[in-house]
Amino acid sequence: MNKGLLSVDEALAQMLSQARPVAEVEEVATLEATRRVLARSQRSTMDVPPLDNSAMDGYAVRIADGLTLKVGQRIMAGSVGHPLKPGTAARIFTGAPIPSGADAVVMQEHCSIAGDEVRISRKPEAGQWIRRVASDIAKGAEILPAGKRLLPQDTGLAASVGIRTLPVYRKLRLGLFFTGDELVMPGEPLAPGRIYNSNRFTLRGLGEVFGCELTDYGIVPDSLQATREVLRRAASECDLVVTSGGVSVGDADYVKPAVEAEGELLMWRIAMKPGRPLAFGNVGKAFFIGLPGNPVSSFVTFLIFVRPFILKAQGMTDTGPRAIAARADFDWPEPDSRREFLRAKWNAQGGLELYPTQDSAVLTSTAWADGLIDNPAAHAIRKGDNVRFLPYAELFW
Repeated sequence: MNKGLLSVDEALAQMLSQARPVAEVEEVATLEATRRVLARSQRSTMDVPPLDNSAMDGYAVRIADGLTLKVGQRIMAGSVGHPLKPGTAARIFTGAPIPSGADAVVMQEHCSIAGDEVRISRKPEAGQWIRRVASDIAKGAEILPAGKRLLPQDTGLAASVGIRTLPVYRKLRLGLFFTGDELVMPGEPLAPGRIYNSNRFTLRGLGEVFGCELTDYGIVPDSLQATREVLRRAASECDLVVTSGGVSVGDADYVKPAVEAEGELLMWRIAMKPGRPLAFGNVGKAFFIGLPGNPVSSFVTFLIFVRPFILKAQGMTDTGPRAIAARADFDWPEPDSRREFLRAKWNAQGGLELYPTQDSAVLTSTAWADGLIDNPAAHAIRKGDNVRFLPYAELFW
């Protein structure tokens, strides 16, 4: 039914087989490393916690000494107490080191004070409310693997073991340009037959979301010479060049012949909806991906193809978005013969609603939706069925 069309998985596999991480690695301050991709795994040079410490505000005690004890010392977080004398307890606060000789902490809610004595209402168990040395991280343990895009909690973890800088891959240099004499920018007069260049805003925003060092070459006139000139410049300055529009075989489609003249090009017709035409190749040392000009198709194909390519080229080892099973609160009785990416949104009942118009020209559907339903070719959906949902929260990371 889809004779002559390449499947999404086949096209993606071919592209990712060519992607390679940028070679340069730079040391950046751990404080500034969030969203960067770690080039080398990191191991702890210390135990965390480095000493047994209290998990509660309360009293450090020796269980064998009984339930009425003299308060012999006060230990704050950041200070170290003295060994616990027989018959005494130490007033202790969360995070403070456990004094030598103590074998439990009693939370203050289970204690009462009478003069310089503490009376314990519940007999503690050995080890109660004590965080043991290295119970979180042992010295020498790997704390962060190579190829991970660093989350805020990852940089916090690195800081917790004293790592001041982290080795990360340099940012991928992404070049964008847009073809079509019909394109104008918001604020410019919109003459008959002209359209605003929404793709420039969408794709530029996506490049920023994925942490690229972005160069926007703007709108290129519909001429082979102009397209070749911008393509040569972009390829010399960037690792990856992405365009939208101009990759078909029409008389005014100059991207295809420009890439063929300056480098090598593979043209694919993909069995997916929206987004059928896709171009992939290279110009010099830069890779090239040409997306459809239709705004929804451009958006979807960027997420499905360009996103994983960028992530792998940035050094990430896990490039696939995590899909979740979700309940369809709609019927989709007439599926396309191609694999579909349907714009859908969560409803108050915990199911998914479908945007009423799945036309690939309706950019509103992408802004309304919470993600994409990845629907197999020729697969009808009935209300109540489970579908494979790709939330934007996964696709935008």
